[in-house]
Amino acid sequence: MKQIMKDTNVKLILADSFEFLEKLPEKSIDTIIADPPYFLINGGFSNSGGKQVSVNKDDWDKKSSEDAEIFYKNFIHLSKRCLKDNGTIWIFGTMHNIYTIGYLLKKDFKILNNITWQKSNPAPNLSKRMFTHSTETIIWAKKKVGHQLYNYQFMKHLNNDKQMKDVWTTPTIGSYEKAFGRHPTQKPLSVITRIIQASTDESSLILDPFVGSGTTAVAGKILNRKVIGIDNSREYLNITKTRIINIKKSKFGTIK
Repeated sequence: MKQIMKDTNVKLILADSFEFLEKLPEKSIDTIIADPPYFLINGGFSNSGGKQVSVNKDDWDKKSSEDAEIFYKNFIHLSKRCLKDNGTIWIFGTMHNIYTIGYLLKKDFKILNNITWQKSNPAPNLSKRMFTHSTETIIWAKKKVGHQLYNYQFMKHLNNDKQMKDVWTTPTIGSYEKAFGRHPTQKPLSVITRIIQASTDESSLILDPFVGSGTTAVAGKILNRKVIGIDNSREYLNITKTRIINIKKSKFGTIK
């Protein structure tokens, strides 16, 4: 383990996420925001900028379905251990992994919401044999004991004084959010910001165990939260560090 950066809000650690979670004090984290590997490496193809590209990300995205289930099971177990009783966890996924995650999560957590993140400008389906994939799922869950923090009035305020719904619509990631480097599964700053605004306050400690290019860290710093970001890639942590240093250049896409 090696600390790559630390300032008043953000701590970035180069480490294996599981090893770090095992060493965290029990019940020390308020909120976990996780975008675990989807394990999509299968030789298939997707669309990027109108071009056919491989869905293969890197070695971190390669496991058999059996190994992937063990990975998610261990991650959920370790997350439960380090979350406070009133803590909550947000987990991103696609149809390839979210049903496995949801099934495993329900054994130890209560699922609060199934957020559908809808991409308003998805890439077309090149095979023309199925519907265009335009959504990802974000599961929000709490420990079976305790009471989650939910900033209901503020969410209502953001939604023109109407209750916030569980479908959030944004464009896909713009080049302005990747100005300091690219990550294949980077999430929009607008989505992560809404998650933090909904389920934390300025006293909260947030953990992102697969921080990647650092959107959780950026959003947390903008909102004056404490964030610990873990990743096993120095390359991606360096992107995060650069984004934090240049925080004033951060730009938000729209979210509805």
